[in-house]
Amino acid sequence: MTDYDVYGTHTHTTSELARLLTGHLGLAFTERDSDYRGVYQVAYDARGRIEVQPNALPRDAGDQDDLWWPEHPTVQVLLEITTPHRDPTLHRRLGSLTGLVHLHHEAW
Repeated sequence: MTDYDVYGTHTHTTSELARLLTGHLGLAFTERDSDYRGVYQVAYDARGRIEVQPNALPRDAGDQDDLWWPEHPTVQVLLEITTPHRDPTLHRRLGSLTGLVHLHHEAW
C-alpha cells in the first residue's frame, strides 16, 4: 500500500522549510525547477519521496497564479510525502514543527 500526505505552511518559504526538514529529519534535498511546478525541493530516503513546493502554480507574466490546493488559499508552501506504508513516527515528528499543518491523507 502507498501512503500520501500533504502538509502546508504559510510561515515558511520552500527553501526555509527544506532547510528545517534537513535538520529535523536528516534529509538531503535537491532543488529542481519546472515550468509547470516552479522551483521545488525533493528528497528520497528509506521513508520514500518528500517534496517541498509552492502552493501557487507558475503562470505567464501578468496572469494570476492558480493553486495546487485551492481549498487552502492561505497555504504558501506544500510538503508532499509519498511512502510505501504509514509512518506514525514521521508524522509525529512533522507535527512538532511550528507552522506546519496536516492537510490531506490518502492511501492506495
